[in-house]
This record gives sequence, structure tokens and C-alpha cells, in this order.
Amino acid sequence: MRILVVNDDGIKAPGIKRLVQMAAGLGEVWVVAPAAQCSAMSHRITVRGDLEVKPYDFPATGVTAYSVWGTPADCVKVALGCLMTEKPDIVFSGINAGYNVGRDILYSGTIGAAMEALCWGVPAIAFSVAEEDECEVLKKADRYFTMFMLAALVSVSV
Repeated sequence: MRILVVNDDGIKAPGIKRLVQMAAGLGEVWVVAPAAQCSAMSHRITVRGDLEVKPYDFPATGVTAYSVWGTPADCVKVALGCLMTEKPDIVFSGINAGYNVGRDILYSGTIGAAMEALCWGVPAIAFSVAEEDECEVLKKADRYFTMFMLAALVSVSV
């Protein structure tokens, strides 16, 4: 299984590192994330100007990673349109530092990245926690995460 991981908090954020660690047990992981913080970008894309894309030494074994000076939706477009030779089976967006609930989803770059994946015909799931340090709580949930993701992916492919 091929998984693209994106976020809006930037490629160095603790949440994306945690999500990549959890996704690694499910298959081949690609990371294409903003070079800097891009919260509240919604589904914004860059239409004028250049996007700088650089290989990134992500702190996880076997992960192909790039940083993009652009929005979360730009990251999905670059990954699917330029970097990945085959579409991913799923896109994971997050783990966002701060809940994306209610009207917040209208502004969320995390949700915007997931929506861009859907525009390309790729299923996507956005993840968020109340605070960054809650990513540590997720370490205890790895077993459940893997079971949940496998069940979700089976239902998507049926």
C-alpha cells in the first residue's frame, strides 16, 4: 500500500512525525509537506509564483520526503502531479495541532489537503489533536490505529 502524508503545521512538526511512524506499518510512505507553518490556508493553491520543492531528510526509515514552499493543497498537487509515479492508495493529513471541528474545517489547511486529494480521486483522512503534546498519547494507540486504518482501507477498496 502506498500512503502520502501531508499536513499544515510544516514538515518539522511533531504531529506529522507521529503520523508517519504510525503509517509506516501499513506500507510505503511518502511525505510531501509545507516547509513552514501553513495553518488556516484552507484549500488555497499557488497560482502565481514558483513552488520550491526540495528533498527532505525525514527522521524515519524508508520514507521518501519533500518539503514544499507552498500550501498544504499545493503539497498534494505537487506529490500527485509531479513527484509520485503512481497515485497513493490513501492520503493521511495531519496530525494537526488543534482540533478541526465545526466551522474550523472551512479554514483548516489539514482539511484542505485532504480535500485536494479527493479532487484527484484519492481517498483521504485528516487527523487532529487538541494540543501537540497529545501526539504522545497516540503512541499508546498505535495498535488500534493500524487495525482501524486497515479496516477503513478495506472498506474503501470494496
